[in-house]
Amino acid sequence: METPDRTADATPPARYSRAARVLHWLVAAFVVCLVPLGLYMTARGEATNFDALTGRLYDLHKLLGFTLLWVVVLRILVRLRRGAPPPLATLTPFERIASTGMHHLLYVLLLVVPLLGWAGISAYPALNLFGLFDLPGILTADEPLANRILGLHGLLAQLLAILALLHIAAALRHRFIKKDGVLRRMWPPD
Repeated sequence: METPDRTADATPPARYSRAARVLHWLVAAFVVCLVPLGLYMTARGEATNFDALTGRLYDLHKLLGFTLLWVVVLRILVRLRRGAPPPLATLTPFERIASTGMHHLLYVLLLVVPLLGWAGISAYPALNLFGLFDLPGILTADEPLANRILGLHGLLAQLLAILALLHIAAALRHRFIKKDGVLRRMWPPD
């Protein structure tokens, strides 16, 4: 039996602001690039004993991660200022709790993961980007500490990726199974 489109006769659901939608998809693009790049560069570094290309990949990862941190800060400020549309009536109490928890955890990880990366490269120290400039340091040099911080950075980045996949799966469930308009609230940026 096919599930009816619950929004076919109803008013379209309230959407997130244009700024929130643009920033959401920008953050998503950064995560989609940074996680595989991080996995590849570390594996390549171990396999090649850190050749010049690996160094450039690390520089790119650092630059993108540092940029992502500030995009996430802007995204949070937009969310605090403009809020979010009210939850749809089709959401169960469990879905409301799960959605709120997932969004909060994603925001925390989107802040913590880049901050740990920045702290790790500060403690290493490996703040130079492409031989052009240095990122500001936030910790003093301590290589053992850097290794611990960067290990945690990598683990939490993988957790972030798993949660992002669950977030995508939930959005697709709402689109194709529940057909309740949840995905339309964030898609597409116009």
